[in-house]
Amino acid sequence: MADREHASAGHKLGQLVGDWLEEFFVLPLLQKVADHLKLYLDNRFRTRKAREGDKILWKDVEGNEVDYDFVMELDATDDKLGIPVAFFECFWRRGKRHSKDKARDDTGKLLPMRDTYPTARFLGIIAGGDFTAPARVLVQNRQIDLFYITKAKIVSAFEKHALQIEYPDKLPEVEKAKLADAFVRSLSKKKKQSAAATLQELVGEASLDSYVDRVRGALGALPQEIRIIAHRRSKPEVFETIAEATTFLQDPRFDYSNLVENFIYEITYTDGTEFDRMLETIEEVKALHQEIERLAVHIGSLRR
Repeated sequence: MADREHASAGHKLGQLVGDWLEEFFVLPLLQKVADHLKLYLDNRFRTRKAREGDKILWKDVEGNEVDYDFVMELDATDDKLGIPVAFFECFWRRGKRHSKDKARDDTGKLLPMRDTYPTARFLGIIAGGDFTAPARVLVQNRQIDLFYITKAKIVSAFEKHALQIEYPDKLPEVEKAKLADAFVRSLSKKKKQSAAATLQELVGEASLDSYVDRVRGALGALPQEIRIIAHRRSKPEVFETIAEATTFLQDPRFDYSNLVENFIYEITYTDGTEFDRMLETIEEVKALHQEIERLAVHIGSLRR
């Protein structure tokens, strides 16, 4: 049992740092963005009747539920889900190993929201620690916004408050356990807040403010062109043999007595991104368009 506890000490320490980063640095940063843009910020640190439990679940276009760290919504309350406009993942990595795998995993979670919700204009990752250049490039190539905080800054933020989170890779597990235990004993809420405040200073106010501008800029990209296409299809002609199909195609006559109709809604935004969705009814088209219009009106009102 003792060996198992020692072996998990490094993981335990990493989890504590990750939880701290999410609650005491990322949450205040995103809350500042949400307040500035007058949006609702959903996260696991708030109780909300509109959802069950702590998970922030949203369905993708195929109906699969995906859990996110933070979601910004328009026209939302504690009792009512709103229109999703931004999705975020955040994490801490002590070492460089598997950085690209992490980049693939988190971008893979975020990208379906762009295809599912036309109002999801911002997809972001906030990464702290050792996150390699190839991994960062992968995130950026997938058009996911990356806010990156170096490991040195986070280590320094804790050191300034007499808290140690860094250790040699070959440190014996027993020593890792001692380090983790000392960290837990010293990590009061006041020290968490103080370390976060120090990290904000190290990152710099200009960088934090520019992040607000990035989110706002993405949400403010307006549709440059909207295309609504009606598709009408005949009943299918079905053949059991190639010969039957060949005969039909010599003089093709389709049955249009019972038309099947659907619609395609396409948008090209001023930032070059695109969205398209096939919908069954014109009422679904109207509902989708109203959400897009609502976001445009909201962002426009902030400029006045």
